[in-house]
Amino acid sequence: MKKIKEYDFKGLIQKMKAKIREYLRTNILFITFVLSSVVNGCLIRFLTIKNYFDIKPIIADLAVILIIGSFGYFLKPKHQFKYFLFMSCIFVLLCVVNSMYYTNYLSFASFSLLETSLQVVDVGDAVVQNVMEIKDFCYLWQILAMIFVHNKLKRKKYYEQVSKVEVGKVRLINTLIAGVVLIILSLSTMSSVDISRLSKQWNREYIVMRFGIYTYQVNDLLATVKSQLNPLFGYDKKAKKFREYYENRDTETKTNEYTDIFKGKNLLLIHAESIQNFTLNTSFNGQEVAPNLKRLASEGLYFSNFYAQESVGTSSDSEFTLSSSLMPASSGTVFVSYWDREYETLQRLLKNQGYYTFSMHGNNCSFWNRENAHKTLGYDKFYCYNRDFKIDETIGLGLSDKSFFKQASEKIKKISDENKNFMGTLIMLTNHTPFTDIDEHSNYEVTKKYKRQNPETGEEEEVTAPYMEGTKLGSYFKSVHYADEAIGQLMNDLDKNGILDNTVVLIYGDHDAKLKKSEFRRFYNYDPQTDTILDKDDPNYKEVDYYEYELNRKVPLIIWSKDAKDKAKETKEVMGMYDIMPTLANMFGFKSKYALGHDIFSVDGNVVVFPDGNWLTNKMYYNQSKEEGKLLNPDDTVSVDYIQKYTKLADEAVSISDSIIVYDLIKKENEKDNITSEVQNDKK
Repeated sequence: MKKIKEYDFKGLIQKMKAKIREYLRTNILFITFVLSSVVNGCLIRFLTIKNYFDIKPIIADLAVILIIGSFGYFLKPKHQFKYFLFMSCIFVLLCVVNSMYYTNYLSFASFSLLETSLQVVDVGDAVVQNVMEIKDFCYLWQILAMIFVHNKLKRKKYYEQVSKVEVGKVRLINTLIAGVVLIILSLSTMSSVDISRLSKQWNREYIVMRFGIYTYQVNDLLATVKSQLNPLFGYDKKAKKFREYYENRDTETKTNEYTDIFKGKNLLLIHAESIQNFTLNTSFNGQEVAPNLKRLASEGLYFSNFYAQESVGTSSDSEFTLSSSLMPASSGTVFVSYWDREYETLQRLLKNQGYYTFSMHGNNCSFWNRENAHKTLGYDKFYCYNRDFKIDETIGLGLSDKSFFKQASEKIKKISDENKNFMGTLIMLTNHTPFTDIDEHSNYEVTKKYKRQNPETGEEEEVTAPYMEGTKLGSYFKSVHYADEAIGQLMNDLDKNGILDNTVVLIYGDHDAKLKKSEFRRFYNYDPQTDTILDKDDPNYKEVDYYEYELNRKVPLIIWSKDAKDKAKETKEVMGMYDIMPTLANMFGFKSKYALGHDIFSVDGNVVVFPDGNWLTNKMYYNQSKEEGKLLNPDDTVSVDYIQKYTKLADEAVSISDSIIVYDLIKKENEKDNITSEVQNDKK
């Protein structure tokens, strides 16, 4: 009996080996597809989020690949190559797009962005010069590998041989089962945090890190479809949380030294394209990059720790967040996907006080759907490139800032003459990436002059080293200098026309310049005497790590008034774009019911929540994806409760804001309140 059992066991092993050999021999194309897809999935994580040697995303991605690949068995062996090549092209395309997208936005692409893809046409140069890199195309090897293997198999009559032994339905079912088993295995290792972030989808970096690129894209597709269906389902639950959130918020009006200080004055917003705060403190050879902005900052209220909170909508996100004190949409962009909603905005609240509202931009009227979105925000008129301005000088994407401001100041004079009060927004454009055309319009030098002893004469001489000339960051400094000159020119023109006598000017950077970390290496570590970059081992070498890069993305915010220079001061409290509207509400004498931000002069310890769930306080920057943070002062300490408190607050802010946008909650709740009031009045 013992010998029989031993014989049966050996026979079983032999049969299993034979079946494995047969499977490997007759599924070469499928295995090539699976392995190459897995390798590319790992590769994109290596090149973006630096997620090395983690088995969890590999298992999750493998599950998706097996399930998608299994449907190739519906076809006969000689036709399977077409299916696997097609899916390889899809996977490669996903990797290439996400790689380029991460390079520019430090996030991953979404199917919801297909609605905004036409915007890329207008910024084609920026895409080519600022986004595309050689590494973004290293995934193409998969397609070449599939073609190579197919041709080799075809020459060996492989498909005819496989047709004799393959039972397509059986292999399809077995492969599906294998994929499902891996999904179950992946789900079994998920924490409650994983489940929450997978369902919300807004923390994309974390999802790719934890579940892989293919799982992320499948989940994103489901989330995009769900977002289109969301308004039809789940309203009551979201509305309940919405009401509870604002009922529990401290909405008590607090007065301070800035309460009603600007009541009755005009308001002019200058949307300073891509200007970062550090440029105000940068100079070359004694010549400041942004002397006009620095002067205005010293004469007005200057917020030196102000951050944009934009997402994929970049400039349009900043316009929306400033206007509404809400966060950008988690899926798509408000200006394109959710412009037909009702929002409580700065423009509408000032219109209620009798203000005429307008916006001006030197780009096409249709760009970012501003023609429609600006009406939603509450602007009475939108002046734009191809309709309201004379196109006498173009730089980059449209009308030059200097020409734009010169023409705009004349229009503002007319608006001022015809209206008691106005609120307007001037959207700058010249300083938009890729900054390639600026050399023709700026003589600002980004060289480094230093003194040295002449090796031949021994006398001291001044020498000029190229420093930032010919670099992307160097072109950016030149572009910012041009934009600063344009702002100085505008302020002079407005003053000559008497506009500044009763107008508050607010200047804000809409977002950072989208420069890569590598651009700052030369800026901080340049040796002019050798025209080289310091070695990393040099004690004077400055490394720009993840946190320093993120913290350096802050942008300027200046509130300036000709007759309020005695109130000038620098505010170092951290502040976000969503804090502007409630801060202005206190200054201009109106109330904001649905603001997520705060009046910066009435809050004790503010928090800036970013669209990906990361947050910043005066004490630390916290990254939810990495579940780690950096203390701004190394001597400070924070508790676990502190981190949990602000993480919860950040999650709530993102969730509530998204519910307002997707479900049009402000409009529907206002309608509900109106009906209730009418019923109560009828009873009286």
